[in-house]
Amino acid sequence: MISNKLAIGTHSLGQHDSHSLDQKIKSAARHGFSGVEVVYGDLETYAQACGIALTAAAKAIRQLCLEHNVAIISLAPFENFEGDKSPLRQRLSKAQHWLDIARTLGAEYLQVPAQFTVDCDGDEDVIASDLQQLSDLGSAKQPVISIAYEPMSWSTHVSTWQTTLRIIKKVDRANFGLCLDSFHILTKIWGNNRDASGKYPNADARLATSLASFKRDFPLEKLFYVQMSDGERFDPPFSREHPWFLEGEAAEFTWSKHARPFPGEKDYGAYLPVGEFLKACVVEKKFRGWVSMEIFDRRMRDGQYSIEDAAMRAKRSWEYLLRQVSPPQKL
Repeated sequence: MISNKLAIGTHSLGQHDSHSLDQKIKSAARHGFSGVEVVYGDLETYAQACGIALTAAAKAIRQLCLEHNVAIISLAPFENFEGDKSPLRQRLSKAQHWLDIARTLGAEYLQVPAQFTVDCDGDEDVIASDLQQLSDLGSAKQPVISIAYEPMSWSTHVSTWQTTLRIIKKVDRANFGLCLDSFHILTKIWGNNRDASGKYPNADARLATSLASFKRDFPLEKLFYVQMSDGERFDPPFSREHPWFLEGEAAEFTWSKHARPFPGEKDYGAYLPVGEFLKACVVEKKFRGWVSMEIFDRRMRDGQYSIEDAAMRAKRSWEYLLRQVSPPQKL
């Protein structure tokens, strides 16, 4: 039986400016979520709406979460840091600001998606060195902020958990580890929005091999938290003629922005094998940490969309996932 604490990303409860951060947190609490991942942009919007500084907004949100017994697990997403061509000094200065806000929030993690710009350094020693310095900033003050590094399926150089494990070993810091996202793992080796089948050749075998290897080879103490979302099947397949097509944007990035429903939402086109992922990476891996819902549904950009509806969808999705990984009942 799965007993992990459940969180949700604040963007997964609404993406319109009218979907206020405080209301998202209250709704998450009402529907049984124990934690939230605070999106930096949501915090900015809240600060602007209240006419207060970002630090003051972070203090207010922390207090609100304490009152509703909701933990803030991360501040996200701190993007395109490692291997960037801009001066490291400037990047570390920006990182310090984010870490200060994370501490003010009381967040445990700073979520860092792996670099996805084209013009970036692919030398793993350079990547690791940059991330060492980021991790050292995170541990320079109390409380320590851990760096949850996330390989994305369209990241330029670090797009798999296997490559991430090499980086983790090179960084060699106690507060540096993996944020494992079902969407990125599954759209890297299983789901293909450019093919009518929705899958890569030999997708099932590739996924089974990867999951078995992860269970066997990835150190449990370096798995910081797990994010869950599904993917909407493209019919017809994604192409240059698709209305969402943008020149130079990875197909997986486009998919992620517009069509990542909650796990198991078949009415929204969901079809990825998220249950297999959760069973292997959480249940069979014996991971006891946070599991967080992180979805991006284009419908939530509408101001008429209800935060409550999003929270209810998320809770139903979690119940679906529990059924997927629970052993069959004996008659």
